[in-house]
Parts: sequence; structure tokens; C-alpha cells
Amino acid sequence: MTEFSHLNKNNQPTMVDVGGKIVTRRKAVAQCVVILPGHVWEALQKDDFKTKKGSVFQTAIIAGIMAAKRTGELIPLCHPLGLDNCEIDIALSGGHEITIHCSASIEAKTGVEMEALTGASIAALTIYDMCKALSPDIVIKEIKLMEKTGGKSDFKG
Repeated sequence: MTEFSHLNKNNQPTMVDVGGKIVTRRKAVAQCVVILPGHVWEALQKDDFKTKKGSVFQTAIIAGIMAAKRTGELIPLCHPLGLDNCEIDIALSGGHEITIHCSASIEAKTGVEMEALTGASIAALTIYDMCKALSPDIVIKEIKLMEKTGGKSDFKG
């Protein structure tokens, strides 16, 4: 791609016209990493990743899925999509890291990269929200697209 896609011939913002595209099965996977300070990590492990607000990971999963479904409302030029599927997977890594993967899929004329990125991001922000009382030093990093399939060009990072 050599040009921005969300500009019309007058360089004004516009939705991409997908009317002429064919419907294909599309999938995207995004990743986000949350780094917790040691004392927050230890407190969460001690309590099986539950707080007085509830299960940190279960809440983050639900929030991420809800956000992915509403991406068209959150990002101005995204098409509103009815996802066929959205899954959030949360894993513990070394160095007090939590890795979040969000996969979204649909049969449509446009891709679901933004839905996957939004789902992973909001899941991470939910973890931050549920743990922020213990420390403001929580870091959210590496929000990135890992793969996309089914459109004009596939990507695997």
C-alpha cells in the first residue's frame, strides 16, 4: 500500500468503500503485554488472580470481547461489524508479564484487525483498572497485530 486508505480524492476523511469487495473468511490476531510490579504480581498470585472486584482475568476477557464487538463505535472510520467469533487468551510469562491474545473472525468484505487490536487493548486496560489500587507502575506495552488472513494481503508477524 502506498497511500492512506481513509482519505477521499480531496484528502478528507472517509470510510473505505468495501461495496465492490467480495465476502471472504477473515481473521485477525492481536497481542498486548501487561507488566506488573513485583508486589502486584505476588499479591495477585497469592489470591489466585482475584480481587474484591472479582476475577481479574475473567473480567478482562469479557471486557475485551465486549470492546471488540463495539470497535465500529469507538474508532470513527471503522465499519460496524457483527463478529462471528472473538476469543481472548491470557497467559502468564516470565518477568511479571501477562500476555493477552485476541482473535476475531468474520465472513465479510472487510478485515477485523481493528477489532482484534481493540479487544487486546481493552483487556489490558481492564487488568490495569483492577490492579491500579496496588500500584500506578503497571505498564501496558506491545499492542500489535500478530496475523491477519482472508483479505487482499495476509500478514503473519
